[in-house]
Amino acid sequence: YFEAARCALLDKIGYNYDEMKESGYMWPIIDLQVRYSNPATFRQRIKVRAAIVEWENRLKMEYLVTDAASGQRLTRGVTTQVAVQMDKREMCFLSPPVLWQKLGLPYPEPT
Repeated sequence: YFEAARCALLDKIGYNYDEMKESGYMWPIIDLQVRYSNPATFRQRIKVRAAIVEWENRLKMEYLVTDAASGQRLTRGVTTQVAVQMDKREMCFLSPPVLWQKLGLPYPEPT
């Protein structure tokens, strides 16, 4: 469910996995945390929300899975991804300008 929500959010900002590749970066997941609060059952309708909460040095997303009818929290989670420059296969310590652009934010000036 996290992957589907993450892809929908990336599509919404115009920076899905194909666009990431075209921009010269891959974004592997380096950490995943999940907290199961309540069980989901077979055929239960659920709602999954994803939100970008960090983007400066990594792409961190939080997820919330709830029952579609009652809104009861079922699961929370967090994924962390880092930018890797594909041609050099090197991790970036600052997220590349393309991510900032897709988020509609100014790229920070080096200090």
